[in-house]
Amino acid sequence: MDAREIADDTVTLRPERSQAEFDGYSVWADGERVGSVALRKESRAGWSIRWNVGTGDSSMRWALHAVGLAVDHVLGELGAGRVEARIPVDRTADVRAASICGLRREGLLRGAEGEPDRVLMARLATDPPPRSRDGFIAILNAGLPTKRVIAQGLWRDHTGRVLLCELTYKQEWDLPGGVIEVGESPAVGLRRELLEELGLDVEVGDLVTVSWLPAWRGWDDACIFLFDLGVADESITATMTLQPTEIAAVHWCDVATIRERATSAAIEVLASVEAGVDSYREAPLAPE
Repeated sequence: MDAREIADDTVTLRPERSQAEFDGYSVWADGERVGSVALRKESRAGWSIRWNVGTGDSSMRWALHAVGLAVDHVLGELGAGRVEARIPVDRTADVRAASICGLRREGLLRGAEGEPDRVLMARLATDPPPRSRDGFIAILNAGLPTKRVIAQGLWRDHTGRVLLCELTYKQEWDLPGGVIEVGESPAVGLRRELLEELGLDVEVGDLVTVSWLPAWRGWDDACIFLFDLGVADESITATMTLQPTEIAAVHWCDVATIRERATSAAIEVLASVEAGVDSYREAPLAPE
């Protein structure tokens, strides 16, 4: 263990006896012991950090300085390539402190047998400084909420029937389309989904509406972009090559069939299209 004290103008980290493979430090501020920090080597290039600093009005300031000193020590003097923290989700102040010190959110580690879920956060030696523009943007991108985006297509035949897909993973039928990849536009994503799932390269038309879909049956909420795919001859289904893991069949559906077989969101938006759809809407909460 490096027995040297580490300090800045606010806190001092004083080495303590190591326990359970951790290198321990007490955190001192204003002449008092206000918490602790522990470091552990996890791999050739990686270390982990944990801390418990203060409960008073100054605890966040102390934590920021203590964690910042420890992280800089690991990545600098100890020559590590990575330092990570696993923080219980209810310790929101510690998550914020880690973020300010340059650790990016990487995921959620689920707890078992009564253990809490933990936020996995890490910083690499090659990451830009957290107070630089690139570092600040990277930290925000890693921690800001994300919203799932789905793109679907409205395809009619010459009699006005709508194409619905019979899916392998749920009972209700739905409009063709799927989830958009990171960095992909909804229109481009819909064209890709139609090619992957139906085997057709289709020009995507104008946006019909955007609909917010509430959380349902374990799925997180999402925004649906519905595009016009125009009118097609009903025989086009015979030319489709269906992706068997997701699409069991496709069907041209009249209003009665849509009401009987489609998802609640599809029923609602298709009924609204006939009535003159709004540019934005929110789907009703579907039954479980």
